[in-house]
Amino acid sequence: MQTVPDGFMQDSRGRMVPEANVRPSDKLQDELVRRLHREAEPVRQFMMDFKRLCFTEIHAFLDLVAEQYSTKIGSDKGNVTLTSYDGTLRVTVAVGNVISFGPEIKPAKTLVDNCLSRWSEGANANLKAVVLDAFDVDRQGSMNVGKILALRRLDIDDDEWKRAMLAISDSVRVDVTKDYVRLHRRPSPDAKWELVTFDLSKLDVAT
Repeated sequence: MQTVPDGFMQDSRGRMVPEANVRPSDKLQDELVRRLHREAEPVRQFMMDFKRLCFTEIHAFLDLVAEQYSTKIGSDKGNVTLTSYDGTLRVTVAVGNVISFGPEIKPAKTLVDNCLSRWSEGANANLKAVVLDAFDVDRQGSMNVGKILALRRLDIDDDEWKRAMLAISDSVRVDVTKDYVRLHRRPSPDAKWELVTFDLSKLDVAT
């Protein structure tokens, strides 16, 4: 990171601008943004520490339970939900795989396109819409994993289609594993669970 000399401010283009030439409102905005980021850092660290605490404590509890039955759960604890005795509080830890597609997805798409071309005369319009929608990409250029994998459940007796489904299966990649901690609460055991959110955009605050 470039060192900013005293009496100067660095703009978005990397230029050193004398503070005397920076508008007071821009200075105030810069100070506000930097201060909020400084105050957010311990909050972020606290949330990371809390997540680590949840996994540590729950895994220790699972090991304790396993010992009572002379067994061992091992390093992969999987997904588990713990509930308070009165049924109003719940903690869930979950391990979710992030799935993407390898290069085999391209020939799979080609084979699917070939099938649709052959079936164009008598193909069901709804089926074509489902298949084409599955391979649409979102704004980030990513395919919808769920929709593509769902194509494999279609019972279509066609050799080329079956090769396409095999290519889809071969293309699946498990990139990373994400750990989740979710807290829920409800006023009574027969009420609906409500997620305790840690997402700033979803927190209601008085203004």
